[in-house]
Amino acid sequence: MRDNENADGSFDYLVYIGRFEPFHNGHLAMLRQALTQARRVVVVLGSAGGARTVKNPFTAAERREMIERAVAGWDPARVADLHFVAVRDYYEGPRWAAAVRGAVAGALAAQAGAQATGAARVGLFGHFKDASSGYLNDFPGWPLVPQPNFGQLNAADVRRQWFEQQGELGTLDSLLPAPVAVFLREFARQEAFAVLLAEYRFLEDHRRRWAAAPYPPVFVTVDAVVRCCGQVLLIRRGGQPGRGTWALPGGFLDQHERVADAVLRELDEETRFGLPKAALQQSCRDQALFDHPERSLRGRTLTHAFFFDLPLEALPAVAAADDAAAVRWVPQQELLALEGQMFEDHLLILDRFLHLFGGEAAPVPFSG
Repeated sequence: MRDNENADGSFDYLVYIGRFEPFHNGHLAMLRQALTQARRVVVVLGSAGGARTVKNPFTAAERREMIERAVAGWDPARVADLHFVAVRDYYEGPRWAAAVRGAVAGALAAQAGAQATGAARVGLFGHFKDASSGYLNDFPGWPLVPQPNFGQLNAADVRRQWFEQQGELGTLDSLLPAPVAVFLREFARQEAFAVLLAEYRFLEDHRRRWAAAPYPPVFVTVDAVVRCCGQVLLIRRGGQPGRGTWALPGGFLDQHERVADAVLRELDEETRFGLPKAALQQSCRDQALFDHPERSLRGRTLTHAFFFDLPLEALPAVAAADDAAAVRWVPQQELLALEGQMFEDHLLILDRFLHLFGGEAAPVPFSG
């Protein structure tokens, strides 16, 4: 843990990073404290851009709305002193930290002008909760202003109770700013909540079924990135988790097969891909392992992804099969627009082979 290098609190900006899923009273106490130590606060909304999950139920725009409503309930004038940026998960610490720094620099430049930004005094505001707070060490250029955990609240516990109570708040009311409680009640009446509740129940049942294992399971999957004529093959998931999201064709490794055989099998089972096996093997240009411990809510899941670049003049015919509800060829330049509908980290897998974000991480828009 870094020492507080600027204890007098003389900051122009404090950077407060979190997921705020949802924004609770502990978060509000932290934010109020930050606003007493700096003229303005840049709120970094993490895990932005992806499809809704039980871990990240709310869009960046919805979380911004929660925070602004909560702060307005405390002091309406201070809402203008909040600046929001959204940053996606990258599962690569240095890349994520660079994206945060870039997003914050952009917010400061927009607020103060590029010339004044260089002189701005910027600090990092946060609480060392557990190993998940290690990211606070990734910004040595920002003096750390450490804080206690107000009320010992945990957003994961709030989400769990909310789902267990099927959208009812009950005693959760006392843990949330009043405007956030109103937001959650309204959200629980929407179809999006019903979809999340079904996924929550699936994942809880999945965990119960594996609870008797002598040690935590590690799952192995394969995924196929197939490009042809400037388009990429995607399937729409027909089952949980992630029902309805777009994904790469793939699935679990069978007990007696190699990963290179499994990816061809899954590609055929889900898309009825008609190209001969030998032609696919010859078009394989790259492969990579994606093994971040938090990449899947099903548990520790390692996926081996293979990139097939087909040198054809026309798209092969495909048809949805097995647990794929639909299949389509998507122009490569349209993939980023599907970020909010993509399963797990599949957009990052696509970026690994297709460089969708370019030299620097693409910004995450505040979409609803």
